[in-house]
Amino acid sequence: MASESANGKNGNGATQAKKSSRLRNVVNYDEKQHMAEIEEDIQHGVAHTNMSELEERVAELNGDNWESESLFEDAISGLADDGIITDDPEACTPEEAVEYRQLLRAVGPQVFCKRTVDAGVITAKKLLTAFGIRPPAFLEGAEDDSYFSLLILALARELQKRAKLTKYNTVDDAVHLLQTSKNIIVLTGAGISTSLGIPDFRSKGTGLYSKLAHLGLSDPQEVFDIRVFKQDPTIFYSVARDILPSTERFTPTHAFIALLQQKGKLLTNYSQNIDNLEAKAGITPDKLIQCHGSFATATCVKCGHKVVGDTLFPEIRAGKIPRCRKCSQGSRGTNNSRKRKMNKDGTEKKPRRRPGDYDSNSDSEFDTPSNNSGVMKPDITFFGEQLPDEFSKRLTEHDRDLVDLVIVIGTSLKVAPVSEVVPFLPPNIPQIYISRTPVTHVNFDIDLLGDCDVVVAELCRRAGWDLNHEMVPEGQVIEVEEVEGFKSRHTFAQVHPKIETEGEGEKAADGTNGGPVKEENGE
Repeated sequence: MASESANGKNGNGATQAKKSSRLRNVVNYDEKQHMAEIEEDIQHGVAHTNMSELEERVAELNGDNWESESLFEDAISGLADDGIITDDPEACTPEEAVEYRQLLRAVGPQVFCKRTVDAGVITAKKLLTAFGIRPPAFLEGAEDDSYFSLLILALARELQKRAKLTKYNTVDDAVHLLQTSKNIIVLTGAGISTSLGIPDFRSKGTGLYSKLAHLGLSDPQEVFDIRVFKQDPTIFYSVARDILPSTERFTPTHAFIALLQQKGKLLTNYSQNIDNLEAKAGITPDKLIQCHGSFATATCVKCGHKVVGDTLFPEIRAGKIPRCRKCSQGSRGTNNSRKRKMNKDGTEKKPRRRPGDYDSNSDSEFDTPSNNSGVMKPDITFFGEQLPDEFSKRLTEHDRDLVDLVIVIGTSLKVAPVSEVVPFLPPNIPQIYISRTPVTHVNFDIDLLGDCDVVVAELCRRAGWDLNHEMVPEGQVIEVEEVEGFKSRHTFAQVHPKIETEGEGEKAADGTNGGPVKEENGE
């Protein structure tokens, strides 16, 4: 890594590596004037992709080679973690990879291929590495033409992404955007809450999903599947106590979003979290879309009766399934008035049910005091349920035309439809990403990597904003470094006071002080 510097030198005073002369020859091939003409388009996120060219080339691939094409698709799925290969001396350098990606967008795939592979400047095998593709083992020793089909798929994949706005790169660029923007969309995930000890979902070994093997589910995400809940709510409630909000506290990142609201800059906070901490931080309902709902309220699956969510917390923490009191009260005087099948001896005939069948009128399988009361379900959006209507309405009818800055914090953007918010927004709107590790399926303009709380604290300090929060230590010193080979990617680390790491779990993508991202409802 190279320390952030205005003179282009790293922290040791050494100048950064010069661009490859071979790559420079590619860029200056014979259309330098053409590059100047389309610079404005690049700045505004408009790419000369000519996707039809690639579609035609893919269609031309030999249809009889379906097995090879399947292997190519497998290779595409084996991308490097950060989209750039840095552990192979035969691969393109990060600087070269960035230049090749920009060149592809500038001139389109046909001219790109003529300038590179066809001109003999670089092999198709090596060019794959510029787009994060490792040459597959099954092609080792083959002629270079054998790599071209895979290269076409790699180019098509790259051109489907939003084009990075090249004018935004530094931390100070990010600060300037914060200071000048007036309608900021903030999209948040679980990484903004984990510093409070709220468990994550997806991290290997420590995430909630990895601890659900004992439930015998084919997919741990079934815990949040509405069909499974209706069949057997005990599965959800066996883990609900672990994700139940247990604090009135909120993090510095929540406070940062509230500060944007206070300054009149927050357009909308789209939150994927169900902990309701945004509301506790003071984000008002007209500025907050809880995409996956929250524990703030709960509804009876039988009669629709709604209650304040925390009234059910004692039962959930005790390992019980909360039942609807309204259903229970309403059933007392009507038990004998409903139509029933009777046995010859005058006793009520019980319906035959197969194992696993769920009937909200029967509680023999569940711990409950009433035979007729429905199960209370927290108003969180399960897999199989529609997101709140205000999500799409707000996004399409209001925010898309007003937004002037997008900030994504603490989410790996893996769960649709929330993951589709960023590519839906106008490509000329600057986008900032804050998390522990970068994502590869979205081209953000500036990546700010580190604990979310640490990153926002440094942004506020540079902006001259006062982020008052008990978790921001007095005299905090944060070290910012530019990631080598990526002028728009920066790491943040608190160096004073030193953060205690003993006893911490594995820290993976998007954690804040306490670990990786936890996307409610699966992200």
